[in-house]
Amino acid sequence: MTTTAQTAAGPLAGVRVIELGQLIAGPFCGKTLGDFGAEVIKIEPPGKGDPLRKWRLLKDGNSIWWEVQSRNKQSVTLDLTQAQGQDILRNLVKEADVLIENFRPGKMEEWGLGYEDLKKINPKLVMVRISGYGQSGPYRDRPGFGVIAESMGGLRYLTAEPGRVPVRVGVSIGDTLAALHGVIGVLMALYHRDRNGKDAGGEGQVIDIALYESVFNCMESLLPEFSAFGVVREAAGSALPGIVPSNAYPCKDGWILIGGNGDGIFKRLMSAIGRDDLGKSPDLGSNDGRVKRVAEIDAAIAAWTGARDKAAALKILDEHDVPSGAIYSVADIAADAQYKARDMILNITTRDGTAVNVPGIVPKLSATPGSIRNTAPRLGEDTEAVLQRAGLKPETIADLLAKGVI
Repeated sequence: MTTTAQTAAGPLAGVRVIELGQLIAGPFCGKTLGDFGAEVIKIEPPGKGDPLRKWRLLKDGNSIWWEVQSRNKQSVTLDLTQAQGQDILRNLVKEADVLIENFRPGKMEEWGLGYEDLKKINPKLVMVRISGYGQSGPYRDRPGFGVIAESMGGLRYLTAEPGRVPVRVGVSIGDTLAALHGVIGVLMALYHRDRNGKDAGGEGQVIDIALYESVFNCMESLLPEFSAFGVVREAAGSALPGIVPSNAYPCKDGWILIGGNGDGIFKRLMSAIGRDDLGKSPDLGSNDGRVKRVAEIDAAIAAWTGARDKAAALKILDEHDVPSGAIYSVADIAADAQYKARDMILNITTRDGTAVNVPGIVPKLSATPGSIRNTAPRLGEDTEAVLQRAGLKPETIADLLAKGVI
């Protein structure tokens, strides 16, 4: 196992981010910016903090997931429902480049912390607003979760075997897609603001991210096919409708995936399984012809894989340069040489001394790579230091603590 360099500054060094989000979408956005050098100040409510601290499997009372989601962040406790807490946030915003929030639309305005309010304090502020349905439209006030966004965005309709109940992807993909769209927005907004120099008058802007739109943005040809042909794409299990062959195929000891849908790849695949009659058929030389005979092609491949175990089938497919692979569990991932060679399995030591493996950093930048500079913080451990840097005196901080503001 490897640990990432502790001294790498990253391409976003010098960018200060205030993260107000909880759970997944907002914090994943902040985590990604932090991985590449941004200073991320995570604001948490006093007492319990971000609920993610207690989600899924806990080690000594703390979520292992938290160690991934909150690395490279500072934790500051602040009660935003109190006027003094709101004033402190305004003070922090003065020196911030980015603010991330994923509250229900209108909540920030209710606190006097909407973009128009904060823009008066810092015109250069970039504000990322992540919500279920966006800041406008008839659904804006509805509560929105990633799972609902996956449904509304069209993804859940397709994730099923034909005629069976749609299933979830298995992770909070709607939240993660929204977070990544937020990161893209931040980078574009900062570039727009700073391309003539940060002090040359460039202003910030709002990045309005809707969970359902982030999912919908990844739905490929779904809408134009419906618009042009009236075709509603239906669930197809492990197959990729209209692209042949691309499916999961049974072996003696489990399943493998094969992507043989390139014209040249298809010929190599048919050679590998001893079906040159199909590979050399003029009717199957392009995808549109193969789509018409998908059942025949899939049956031929399944007959071949079904007579072999996974390792033997994959070895032959690899020898014929056919894209294929096993379906990995996390145990397979943890043991895989490619993951290790690419530093995608990193070993860290948490604040309480626990050694744990966490996912590495994506994307890989050659000159300014990301790094894990700090492990996830304890609740509020950076409050005093951050507030002192913002100009608050020790006696003021002590008074705020006594009042429960921090």
